[in-house]
Amino acid sequence: MIINAPLAIPMPTVSSDETEQPVIENKAQLVGYLADGCKSPELFRLGAEQEMFVFSGEDYQPADYDGAKPGIKAMLERLVDFGWNPVFESGHSIALHRGASSITLEPGGQFELSGAPLKNAHQVWRETQCYHRELASVADELGLSFLAIGHQPKHSREQIPWMPKQRYEIMRSRMPQRGSLGLDMMQRTCSMQVNVDFSSEYDMVKKFRVALALQPVTTALFANSPSDMSGGNGYKSYRSKIWEDTDPDRCGSLPFVFESGMGFERYMDYALDVPMYFVHREGRYIDATGLSFRDFLDGRLSILPGQRPLLTDWVDHLSTIFPQVRLKQYLEMRGADAGDATSRVPALTALWAGILYDRESLSAAWHRISGWTLSERRSLESGVAKHGFGTPFRNSTVQELALWMLDLARKGLERRNIRNHEGEDESRYLLPLQKAAETGQTFAEELVRKHSGLWRENIDTALAAMCMETFS
Repeated sequence: MIINAPLAIPMPTVSSDETEQPVIENKAQLVGYLADGCKSPELFRLGAEQEMFVFSGEDYQPADYDGAKPGIKAMLERLVDFGWNPVFESGHSIALHRGASSITLEPGGQFELSGAPLKNAHQVWRETQCYHRELASVADELGLSFLAIGHQPKHSREQIPWMPKQRYEIMRSRMPQRGSLGLDMMQRTCSMQVNVDFSSEYDMVKKFRVALALQPVTTALFANSPSDMSGGNGYKSYRSKIWEDTDPDRCGSLPFVFESGMGFERYMDYALDVPMYFVHREGRYIDATGLSFRDFLDGRLSILPGQRPLLTDWVDHLSTIFPQVRLKQYLEMRGADAGDATSRVPALTALWAGILYDRESLSAAWHRISGWTLSERRSLESGVAKHGFGTPFRNSTVQELALWMLDLARKGLERRNIRNHEGEDESRYLLPLQKAAETGQTFAEELVRKHSGLWRENIDTALAAMCMETFS
């Protein structure tokens, strides 16, 4: 089914103690929720997200939520002074919000900023600058340090505390049943992502396909999680490797997106077949691991017999699906390791804005990737985690693909012609990516080159230098 405008499907409501929420009675309402993301191109926005590890003290231990030394809880409390508003769960401060932005906690205490929907990469750069100034001010006072990197470089899972969020308790018990590295994903990885809009179902499908096909190239461009900091002979993006062995039910590259019939309804059917994690009722999370949202839709969920899902249950369920590109009421690009957020968050934003928000660049990207086979796409995905730019593809390498992708983005950004106060367009943010692609050296390889000696001599000295670079 092709949808060129948002669906308007009436939703009956049910009263709860908190608010009146729509009850889902049929699949059309689930499809309608996704389709309601369609908007006119002049209303397109960019939403950047960034995660960072938090360390405590001069020995760079993972920060506790609320231990003997100031930690995550204290950080959240001090940020209230900058106008952030706290969010509580079971009496614990577990998030902040300010306007359209939020700060949330990942399972191992990683700090995540979900930025406001903004018009361009210049605004994303300014948002990141402001956020970092606030973090740096409070971190110095509390003796905390932040590190933007794709994979925790020092500590094992057992050394990393869990954050007091109920949903993570449920996921924690389920993850080891589906993959050997799911808990590493939860506690030991950090990423960056950018969210983009679409104008119609056709536009969504085209962008989805281009973004999925090029996500491995993005992984190489932002690879920043070497598995061997002392020698650099392992993975360039170990974070990407971890995702390969997390949960086959809810991760991966979604081959059906490239098949005939792809649309909002097809994605809805896929999401319905992903096993559930939980249902949220009256302030608590109810374990629903392995249960079917289809049964829930029919009023046959064993833990809530006779009840049908609320719209918020569907929103929650969509958030527990982790493909390389994820559809909500926008598309999330999820293939980039965390890194120097001051430069790489706007770089990621500019990269996708230049390709997906410019008609000529999007068409050129679609023309090139439309002939790639499933086996070729899978070969790209499996190769870039270890080989980065050197990953072979057809008669060339990912390095050539990266340079082509950057050229498309640059031309698209030049046509967007959105300039800052210095008269520069958004393509200025592509410069660190251009340097990496031209040299063929990923950020991971550069990281190892700079710090491998320190790593061998003193891990904490290396971490100190790396944390300093996070806010540089």
